Amino acid sequence: MGKAGRLSEGSDTLGFMVRIGAHVDQDDPLAHAAARDADVVQFFLGDPQGWKGPVMPASADAIRDSEVDVYIHAPYLINVATANNRIRIPSRKLLEGQLKAAASLGAKGLIVHGGHLNKDDDPQIGFDNWRKVFERMDCPIPVLIENTAGGGNAMTRRLDTIARLWDAATAGAQDPSKIGFCLDTCHAHAGGEDLIGIVDRVLAITGRIDLIHCNDSRDSFDSGADRHTNLGTGQIDPDQILTICRTANAPIVVETPSEGQADDIAFLRKHL
Repeated sequence: MGKAGRLSEGSDTLGFMVRIGAHVDQDDPLAHAAARDADVVQFFLGDPQGWKGPVMPASADAIRDSEVDVYIHAPYLINVATANNRIRIPSRKLLEGQLKAAASLGAKGLIVHGGHLNKDDDPQIGFDNWRKVFERMDCPIPVLIENTAGGGNAMTRRLDTIARLWDAATAGAQDPSKIGFCLDTCHAHAGGEDLIGIVDRVLAITGRIDLIHCNDSRDSFDSGADRHTNLGTGQIDPDQILTICRTANAPIVVETPSEGQADDIAFLRKHL
């Protein structure tokens, strides 16, 4: 299916459905997309828990030429908010390298977590550090800041701190349009944000949602546990997930266990 989207079943007019896909292994993203009937793939460029620079997939040329939309997820350990120079400086360099590599693949965006501070740190340090990132870094494609599930000192667990980070980042950005937002349903639930009306609350802060990470949660509300499950098998009402996907009107990536991803994508297409 081409990038224009899929024809809405049962519609009297030609309509376009949101593009839906999955987070897949980086060995052969296009093959994984085909196996899941996915319009979108997200993957890492190298070790998500390592400090080494990005590793381009062998199929880079095919990925660039494909009709599958691509998103790259930055390594988890990137923490540009921290007051610790030994972490913050390598994080900035790694983020910049990941961004350039993702752009060279034709990616639609690079997803990055908001990071965290130490217990006794002034939160303003984190906001200032995010502002400095965008003052100094050219963004060839959007950087999509993602809400996270756990940690009392996390920068993007709660919407109030997300609002402060967003203001700081956009104030520092050379091009504010290159700062976007990725809303993760599991993270919001586990992080203690009510999913009812969350799209409107996020849009009131950011004015945009660029990507949905559509995940059920193994754990209870406000647990702080980042454990994804396939749709309908966890603690989140599937109707709430569908409502978020409908109202956000953004591309969707499931980051659920791989054996159930094709079913998750099919479920979303059926109901959206």
